[in-house]
Amino acid sequence: MENKKIITVFGATGAQGGGLVRAILSDQNSDFTPRAITRNKNSDKAKALADLGAEVMEANIDAPESMKHALNGAYGAYFVTFFWEHFSADKEYDEVKDFINAAKDANLKHIIWSTLEDTRNWVPLNSDQIPTLQGKYKVPHFDGKGAADSLFTDANLPVTFLRTSFYWDNLIYFGMGPQKGEDSNYYITFPMDDKTLAGIAAEDIGKCVYGIFKKGEDTINKTIGIAGEKLSGKDMAQKLSKSLNINVIYNNVSPETYRNFDFPGADDLGNMFQFKRDFNDDFNKVRDVQFSLELNPELQNFDKWLSLNASRIPIE
Repeated sequence: MENKKIITVFGATGAQGGGLVRAILSDQNSDFTPRAITRNKNSDKAKALADLGAEVMEANIDAPESMKHALNGAYGAYFVTFFWEHFSADKEYDEVKDFINAAKDANLKHIIWSTLEDTRNWVPLNSDQIPTLQGKYKVPHFDGKGAADSLFTDANLPVTFLRTSFYWDNLIYFGMGPQKGEDSNYYITFPMDDKTLAGIAAEDIGKCVYGIFKKGEDTINKTIGIAGEKLSGKDMAQKLSKSLNINVIYNNVSPETYRNFDFPGADDLGNMFQFKRDFNDDFNKVRDVQFSLELNPELQNFDKWLSLNASRIPIE
């Protein structure tokens, strides 16, 4: 244990961080050991990680000194932020600055930063192609992360930029699964036209991250995009129909319609889907399914994920 290299994992009770902690612990011959960071080590999820053998430590992204303590003696760190807790891209950007200030003193050998595109590099603020939100963003939960990438580079930190994809687990949570229509058919709704949506099983993100840590120096200063499969809405509907034994139809709506749905963050997600639709080739080419499989030999495609998770998708 004392000879293993510590990976400090922020967001350890979330989908990404938790997947990484479990991926490390499941490898009996790993050179690494996880330090799982949580705001409450008495939570059920934190206790579950401790039961698996993880070192669990309390720290808070809003308490910079606790973050420095969390990085003490670590070889590497996984940084992830929590946009959907506060819906503020400005706050997310400030959180990254706190990460970087903590990392500067820690002599880390490898940081993996869970980031996304700054969509303003494709759609300037003065363009009305996609509406501007929060005064200065097109897709706030993308742009704040993407804008923060340069902070790592400017600080000369040994970083790999990780770009994730749509979680298929969103079909279980967040109301994105098939909804029953008045005609008794079921519908999944995205404003993607016939473009493909890069997707991934949430648990595979952590496994891919572990693969990046194992590759080490070769991945530093690189951008790595991960996906399990790229499917059109129609393809997803057909596969859902087969797995759930109901008739699922792809409901293609306009981004404007999606932005006006009645749930928190609908405008942000509507803009996100429009960005993925309008710049589909640029978005998808970064997300390499074959390289994701190299990082994580257990990588699931959508059919495999459905075979394990279809029963968890709520159907009214």
